[in-house]
Amino acid sequence: MLVSWDWLKQYLELNISEEEVCERLTLAGLNFDGAESVGSDRQLDLEVTSNRPDWLGHIGIAREIGVLFDLPLNIPQAAVAGNDAEKKTPVQIEIKDEEFCPRYIARVIRGAKIGPSPEWLAKRLETLGINVINNVVDVTNYVMMEIGQPLHAFDLSRLRGETITIRRATKGEKFNAIDHRTYDLLTDDYVIADAEGAVALAGVMGGADTEVQEDTTDLLIEAAEFAALPVRTTSRQLKLKSDSSYRFERGVDPEMIDWASRRCCELILQTAGGQLVGERAFAGHEAAPREPITLRLSQLPRILGIEIPLEEVRRILTQLGNLEHASDDAGITVIPPTWRRDLTREIDLVEEVARIHGYDKIPEHAGVAIAASHTSDLDRVRDRVRHGLCGMGFDETLTRSVVSATWSGQFQGWTEVLPLTASTAMVKGEDRLRVSLLPSLLGARRNNEKFNYGQIELYEIAKVYLPRQQKLPDERYMIGLTSGADFYGLKGVVETLIQSLCPDEVIQAIPYNCDMFAPGQGCLLKLDSKTLGFLGTVSDSVSKRFDLPLGSTVAELDLGVLQAAAVLVPQHQEFSTQPAMTRDLNLIVDEEITWQQLSSAAKSIGTELLEDVTFREIFRDPQRDGPGKKRILLSITLRSADRTLTGEEADSLRDQMVSACEEATGAKLLA
Repeated sequence: MLVSWDWLKQYLELNISEEEVCERLTLAGLNFDGAESVGSDRQLDLEVTSNRPDWLGHIGIAREIGVLFDLPLNIPQAAVAGNDAEKKTPVQIEIKDEEFCPRYIARVIRGAKIGPSPEWLAKRLETLGINVINNVVDVTNYVMMEIGQPLHAFDLSRLRGETITIRRATKGEKFNAIDHRTYDLLTDDYVIADAEGAVALAGVMGGADTEVQEDTTDLLIEAAEFAALPVRTTSRQLKLKSDSSYRFERGVDPEMIDWASRRCCELILQTAGGQLVGERAFAGHEAAPREPITLRLSQLPRILGIEIPLEEVRRILTQLGNLEHASDDAGITVIPPTWRRDLTREIDLVEEVARIHGYDKIPEHAGVAIAASHTSDLDRVRDRVRHGLCGMGFDETLTRSVVSATWSGQFQGWTEVLPLTASTAMVKGEDRLRVSLLPSLLGARRNNEKFNYGQIELYEIAKVYLPRQQKLPDERYMIGLTSGADFYGLKGVVETLIQSLCPDEVIQAIPYNCDMFAPGQGCLLKLDSKTLGFLGTVSDSVSKRFDLPLGSTVAELDLGVLQAAAVLVPQHQEFSTQPAMTRDLNLIVDEEITWQQLSSAAKSIGTELLEDVTFREIFRDPQRDGPGKKRILLSITLRSADRTLTGEEADSLRDQMVSACEEATGAKLLA
C-alpha cells in the first residue's frame, strides 16, 4: 500500500517525524518497506496483511497512527444534497443474487463537465503512482485510496434502459472492458448489466461501452459490496487484476459504502460541477449488527505477562473503532467496528491491546504461564511412520493435491465417484482433487528416473479427497509408497511398518484386480476387517503411461485405520535367553491356497512356545505333485521363556501345526 504523507495530514495533526511514525507502525504490525520523495510529497510503502483491508485506504492508516500517538481523527462528513425537484433517482437496481452482492448504491449527477483534475488531487494520485485521467475518474480513484472502497462512474447516457441488474453472466456472453479487450465470460462470473448486456465485470473492471469520455455530462456513480471468492475467481480466470478486485477480494466495510458514494459525489460536484439528482438508489439489505466481545482484564497478565490499566485498554479499543457496550473493574465489552472483520474473539482484543500498547513494553522475563504441549495421536503415528520408512531406505516426497483428469483416473480403489473439479486450475491442466496418492508418486518416480537415480524408494503422507453426495469431501490421510523392489519386497516393507505400529494385528491380503496392477499381482489389505489399503505391481500399460521403463511396485494405506489400531504407549516385552529350535515344513497345497491362510492355520494351535512362522519359497512340480498343486516351504521357530525345549516337544508341536494346516487348507506334509 503506497501512502502519501501530505494526504495523511488531512486527517491528523501530524507534528511527528516520518521516521517515528513508520517505526511505530512497523512495531504495530504494519511493516514499513521504504519511502521516496515525489515532488514535494513523500511516498511511504507499507506492507498490508490480508486480514486488514481497512489499511488499504488513507483513513485506515490515519486511524492507526491516531491510536498509536493518541491523536484525534478528522474524517470528512461527505455531505451532499440532491435536487429537491426530483426526489427519485432515475435508475432502478435489481440484484439477482444477494449472497454475491449484499448491497448496491447508485447516485446520479447531471450536467458535469469532464476536464482535468485540480492540482491538489492530481498530485496526490501521482504520489501513489496512479495515472491521472480526468476529474471524474480521478475522483473515484481518490475516494478508493481514501477509504478503501472501490467505485465506478458510468456515462448515464450510454446505459440502455432504466434498470441496473447485478447477475451471473450468461453462457457464451462476451464483455468489452475499459482496457479495450474482449473477454469470454463463464456462468460463474458476475456482471453489472443494463437492458442490453454487461456494462461492467462486477468487482473487477468497468466496460468500454459506458466509460466516461470527454463529451460525458450525466453520470451514474456505483458503490457496492461484492463477495470476495467470486471476484477472486473471475479475476484469476480472466487474468484480469485491478485495484478494485484487490480490495473486494479482501472485503470492504459495509457501513462505509454510502459514505464513499456521498464522498465521491461531493468531490465530483466540486471538481466537475453538475447537480446531484434525487435520492440514492439502493438495493440489497443493511449489514447485520456485530456481536459484542468481552475482554477480561485478568487475561492480559495471563497472556502478555503485564498489567495494563482499564483506562488505557478502553482508550485503545475505542480509538480503534470499537463501541463500548459495557465495562466494570473486571473487564470491558465492546462491539467491533464493521471494518474489522478479524475481530471475533477475546484473544483478538488481547492482541489489539498488546500491539498498540507496544510489544516492546513486554519485558523478556514476563511471567507468562506455559502449558506443556500435547502431540496428537495423528502426529505420533505420522512420526512413527516417517521414522520407520526412513529406516527402510525410503525418502519422503511432497506432491500437489490437484492433478490432471488423466492421472486422477489411473486408480480409484477408494471410490468410484468422479473426483471434485476445481473451477480454477493451480497448474494448467491440473484441476482434479486427487482420490489417490499413487499417480502423484508415479509422477515423482518418473522425474527421478530421468536423472538416472539408482535407488528410488519414495513415500508420501498426504490427504486425498473422496467426493460425497451433498456434503464436503471425505478428507483422509494416506500413506503412499513406490518402490523398485518386487511385490514381496514392498509387501515386507508394509508388514514391517504395520508390525511396528500394531504388533498384535494380522494383515489379511485379498487378491484385487484393477488397471493399476499387473494381473495376479495386486491385493486389497485388511486390518481387523477394515480396509487398510492396496498393494501391487504396476501394470505394463500404466508404466507406459507414466514413462517408467524400469517398472515399480506401489502401496497405499489409510492412515486413519492405522491410527485406530496403533499401540502408541511404549510396551515392555520380556525376551528369552533360552536357545531356539527350528523345524522346516514342506507342504503341498492347492494352487489357490495363500500364504496368509497357511500361516494363520499354523499359528492357530495357540501355544506360547511358537515364536515365528517364516515363509521360505514356493516350488511347483506338476509331474510329481499333480496339476493345480504347489509346494510351500516354511520354517517355524520355537522357544521357551524358562527352559531348553526337547526334541520331542518340538516334534510334537510341529505335528500339531501340520494337522492344523491339513484341516484348514488340505495341506499334506512332504516327507
